[in-house]
Order: sequence, then C-alpha cells, then structure tokens
Amino acid sequence: MTKFFLAVHVLAAILAVGPVAVAASMFPSAARRLPDRGAAGRASADRGAAGRDTGVGGVATLRVLHRICRVYAVAGLAVPVFGFATASGLGVLRDAWVIASILLTAAAAAILALAVLPRQDAVVARLTAGDSTPADAGEGVARLAMPTGVFNLLWAAVTVLMIVRPGSTTGV
Repeated sequence: MTKFFLAVHVLAAILAVGPVAVAASMFPSAARRLPDRGAAGRASADRGAAGRDTGVGGVATLRVLHRICRVYAVAGLAVPVFGFATASGLGVLRDAWVIASILLTAAAAAILALAVLPRQDAVVARLTAGDSTPADAGEGVARLAMPTGVFNLLWAAVTVLMIVRPGSTTGV
C-alpha cells in the first residue's frame, strides 16, 4: 500500500503543484505585458465586453492563469495527504527531513492561499472592472512577483529534500 501512496503522492506533486508553479510564475509577466489602454481604451471599454482587451495576452489570459492556480491549488491538497500516508507507511514521519518538508509545504501553502491567490484575484478584478489600466494595477503586480517566487523556491526545496533525504540509509 505504501508504494501506491508514494505513486499518488509523486503524481499529485507533478500534476497539481507543477501547473500552479508555472501559472503563478506566468501571471505577473502577463499582467505587465498588457497594453495601457489609457483614456481611449477606457472609452471603448465603456461600450461593453467587446471593447475590452480579452484577446490572447489580455485580461482573459490573466483569468485563465488565475483559474489554473485556484483549481490546481485545491487538487494539490492530495500531495500532503498522500505524503503523510507514505511517510507513515515507511516509518519516517519523525525524520528531520520529513518534518522540514512538512513545514516548507505548509509555508508554501500559506503563501499561495494568503498572498498569491488574493493578489491575483485583486489584479484580475481591477482590470476586469475596467476602472483601472495595467499601469494602475501595477502595484498589485509588483507585490505579486516576490511571494510567487518564494512559493516556487519553497517547492524546489521540498523537492530536493524528497530526493536527497538527509540521513537516509539508501545511499541516494
């Protein structure tokens, strides 16, 4: 059963955390690339959704990236669930590298839930409402890049700990 838990744990990490890491990293640069519509753009936005920048690279792209982050973040809950089951089955739940991985995973989850997703939501909401331009939303984008980078660095550290396993007797 431990092999099954390990397989699901690794697959969940690849298929759930990977897309969040990529989409979250793409979001700030996609937001910065939006053209500043200025007064002319706001006037066309007043005509309705057809006047808004919803094409490729536009607000629609930001919505898709944000949705990927939200949906896969929920799917990513399987990673620690099956990680605990695997560690318990292997009898390594009290090993320092597992405890460090748990703490780093909790920190990454907190950053995603409390900083990255809410800031993405705020940027999308401001741009979708048409009451701001990318330049106006720039502060939100600038405040989004660092937590996104920290989120990704934490997952990189967890991945290294899972592979290296300090103190492991396997010789890997």
